[in-house]
Amino acid sequence: MTGSGKVVHVDRLELTLEPRPWAFADANRRDIDVLFADMQKKKPALFNGRVLLMHRCEIAGGVLSGGFMEADYASFTFWIASGRPKAGIYDCFGAAAVMSSDGAFLLGEMGAHTFNAGQVYFPCGTPDLSDLVGRRVDFDLSVRRELKEETGLDASELTDERGWTLAIDGELICAIKAMRSPLPADALRARMLKHLARERQPELADIRIVRGPKDFSPAMRSFARIFLSHRFVA
Repeated sequence: MTGSGKVVHVDRLELTLEPRPWAFADANRRDIDVLFADMQKKKPALFNGRVLLMHRCEIAGGVLSGGFMEADYASFTFWIASGRPKAGIYDCFGAAAVMSSDGAFLLGEMGAHTFNAGQVYFPCGTPDLSDLVGRRVDFDLSVRRELKEETGLDASELTDERGWTLAIDGELICAIKAMRSPLPADALRARMLKHLARERQPELADIRIVRGPKDFSPAMRSFARIFLSHRFVA
């Protein structure tokens, strides 16, 4: 599957753990270790944990199906720093697009200590071992956890839209769950900021309100821009 700047709606996700070696990581191990050690010197909060990367992908019949393998975060960040070359994987993850009662979306600006410092996008994270339910990679679980950790919002307070919206940009596939809050944008942002103020080292530095394309910024990641461009036109 290939594509760039696409939006696709699917009814469900069928994602499973299908372990396999990652030849790209094996071939670049020395350079990976050097780069990550340098990154950790600059940003000590970075942790080389285990992540889940998609190596098999199909979109058909209203279903995104795929297989994931386990890898180390250092290898994943090296792949990104290398410009996401063809390496047998997709950067596939889930995200929560929170919409206020007055039709705005709320995005987070990543903190200076994070890998994506300064970038603006929806609450999300690279899937990891905590997102496994048996052999199933559970994006619903991942999205709700990331939403709670980053913003303090509990998904039970929000109303989910049916299915998932896939924002596809080359090797990046973001499965977005749109969620509506009963609160207007300003009140919702204030609540999120209170959560950040209580955290010792919050993942987010700020909360941005996006009411339309005029609020887009160069710091906004491609998947958020793709999704929002589609939503504001629709």
